[in-house]
Amino acid sequence: MERWLNKTAVVTGASAGIGAAVCLGLANAGLQVVGLARRPELVEKLKQNVTGKGAIYSRKCDVSNIVDIKAVFTWVDEKLGGTDVLVNNAGVLYYPGFISDSGEKKITDEEISATIDINFKGLVICTKYAIASMNKRNVDGHIININSVAGHYIPSVAGFNVYPSTKHAVTAFTSSLLGELADCKHKIKVTSLSPGLVATEMVGKHVPEDIPMLQPSEVADALLYVLSTPPHVNIEELTIGSVMEKRR
Repeated sequence: MERWLNKTAVVTGASAGIGAAVCLGLANAGLQVVGLARRPELVEKLKQNVTGKGAIYSRKCDVSNIVDIKAVFTWVDEKLGGTDVLVNNAGVLYYPGFISDSGEKKITDEEISATIDINFKGLVICTKYAIASMNKRNVDGHIININSVAGHYIPSVAGFNVYPSTKHAVTAFTSSLLGELADCKHKIKVTSLSPGLVATEMVGKHVPEDIPMLQPSEVADALLYVLSTPPHVNIEELTIGSVMEKRR
């Protein structure tokens, strides 16, 4: 991790769960971390838990809003020198969210738009601005997309619908972006990190207590491993889950 000391990482969805754990993990590893969230006051509270040589900055940003995204990456360029690592973590899940009238809860038009905009569109736009910052400074950075096992298979539980569709899009985007960067002779790394069930506010309320789940800190540990690999090594996909977890 020495090559990332004092480098700048941008983390979306940083106010809670995986995003908060990633912010702390990166800051404790010596990075300058910009945590983006619609609730920046929660990112501010993370600062008191930093024990390493890095730091956490909080910026208000709704990743479904392109104007917000552009403003944040401009701020990072001007104040911290640019983005070296991007962790696309922001995500939403509306469950159950049936498309048809036959289900117990029909997903609204607004919820459909939010799922697509936050889980996929915002990820793509953030990646575009991060890569522009890296290329401008000739930096071999790293893009890490927090994906899901639902981005590699379709859960048999009814009512997910739009969520796994967006995560499959993240899987496709990761692979296509790697191809583009290779063709353009860029050494920027891109990783899809796909956890199973994680004990977060988003997931926990939908899962019985006896179902095995990962902790957000364990996902952050996996991310630090991915980031610690040598410059010539790229982990395109890392899937992690609880030992006792079963896919349904």
